[in-house]
Amino acid sequence: MAAAQDSRTELMTRLQDAIGHDDHWLDWLNGSQFEGTGATAAAERLANDNDATVPGGAVPTTVNGYPGYRVAIETRYTVGKSIIPGTETQHARAVATAVIQPRCAFARNADPKKPLQLNCGGQLVNIDPSHFQSGDLPDASVLFSVHLAE
Repeated sequence: MAAAQDSRTELMTRLQDAIGHDDHWLDWLNGSQFEGTGATAAAERLANDNDATVPGGAVPTTVNGYPGYRVAIETRYTVGKSIIPGTETQHARAVATAVIQPRCAFARNADPKKPLQLNCGGQLVNIDPSHFQSGDLPDASVLFSVHLAE
């Protein structure tokens, strides 16, 4: 989740920078225009907080058309004493995939230079590119959902 959340934050930053300056800013709303440079570091921070590692990093993936990351983790500690013989020295492992899903709909023929209204899961967001300020956008979770996919 941390890797996808980090990329959602990157998406928001780059979207804010593009509105009013880039005629293709509407493309950012599809949720796939990020580089993901901080994704592995974000996954490693979360794993470290839980005494685990991310051996392979955050691996970019797509699930049902939504971009995201597959992350495998391994605990730094062993399973310990168990009723199952031979597991005392094993480390727990898990794999999860999280995706970034756009939540906003707008007219596909919208002019990126004119004011428009987004419908983001029932919440209306008005954007006027010619008078846009970074505080005009709502919280990232309104525009993009991050959730486990696998």
